Amino acid sequence: MIRRRLGCKACLVATKLNHTAWLTATSLLLQACGDSDAPASAGLIAVDPRPIHSAALTLDTHVDIPFDFATEAVDPLNADLQVNLNKMRAGGLDAAFFIVYVGQTERSPENYAQAEADAMTKFAAIHRMTDELYPDQIGLAYRADDIESLVGEGRLAAAIGIENGYVIGRDLALLDRYYELGARYVTLVHNGHNDLADSAQPRPAFGDAPSEHGGVSAFGAAVIERMNDLGIMVDVSHASKQSALDAMRISRAPVIASHSSVRAVGDHVRNMDDETLLALRDNGGVIQIVAFDSYLRIHPPERAEAMRALLERLDLSAPVDPATLSEALQGEFLRGVGEINDRWPPADLQAFVDHIDYAVDLIGIDHVGISSDFGGGGGVIGWSDALETPNVTSDLIERGYNAEQINQLWSGNLLRVWREVENVANQ
Repeated sequence: MIRRRLGCKACLVATKLNHTAWLTATSLLLQACGDSDAPASAGLIAVDPRPIHSAALTLDTHVDIPFDFATEAVDPLNADLQVNLNKMRAGGLDAAFFIVYVGQTERSPENYAQAEADAMTKFAAIHRMTDELYPDQIGLAYRADDIESLVGEGRLAAAIGIENGYVIGRDLALLDRYYELGARYVTLVHNGHNDLADSAQPRPAFGDAPSEHGGVSAFGAAVIERMNDLGIMVDVSHASKQSALDAMRISRAPVIASHSSVRAVGDHVRNMDDETLLALRDNGGVIQIVAFDSYLRIHPPERAEAMRALLERLDLSAPVDPATLSEALQGEFLRGVGEINDRWPPADLQAFVDHIDYAVDLIGIDHVGISSDFGGGGGVIGWSDALETPNVTSDLIERGYNAEQINQLWSGNLLRVWREVENVANQ
């Protein structure tokens, strides 16, 4: 049974299908839930990337984990996830930021306490992986130099990012505790406004207006200042445009967008427009282009409507586990999904690298990087899991990037920002 956490980070699709069939089924299931964030099928390597890929230090800045990560149920070594240690080794993915993600809920004392507890659960899981279960295979990086040291020792490297400053609640002291546990970037906001900043995607169900703070709040500014003091990178992915611009203005150190793409290529509110990208360049920061279908290729509403019609015709409701269907119903369901996918294909590796190209052309090679959002809805045809990581390098070679530039995209630019953030903290 394959279980992957997808899309809005609430939908769960389980299936015994191979990658290609699974992509066909899931890319539309998520649109039926109001999103289109599907991982993808295996791709073919057109250019042999091995010499350049093996020489590069490859770092993925956004890998989500489930709450039962690093337990008997989900073994980091070989669990059926898009990223596990075996897949990282086989795919030449040297390092990854494993994410402490907690979704937005209504802001109340009880929910703040629960968000903190959930964050601690994921911190503990990452530490179990690196400190107890597989310390001989993967180590935890607390500084940028640790990434290079661990990889130089022949181990994989893990770093920790927090997705959603909601886990801070209104207690600034929690930021120090998270830093001690290894958090080295914090995404200020997720889907829905929090006490730090406005989100690019407000949640009316929580009473969100289009804007609550007009960007970063006064408390958010204090959080950013403390992040600068500690040496935590400020992450503006998921933030509204004004929140992102405010964060760059307030921060004394460069900021990152840990998993975002380009608005001019994919007109999605989660992507960064040219003005914001240019501000990021002037700030000295980096955008980590994310391999996320619905951000890379904007699908027409007809695609989601076609999926809803299919589900209604078959008397099914999303999310669907094709493995639980009868043989006849499974076949009819997959044929229907295949026909829809043929008409409106999901994003592939080329669409992903198109966003990289645009960003490099606009703001320069020094300010662009790579992320997957594996485990949280990420993946495209050709880069569906860590095993297929060489395909990204192959496509970059085909586009004309040289070895030095490819290393910059994979890790050099992000590590440069991380070191500058450390320098600001040291001062």
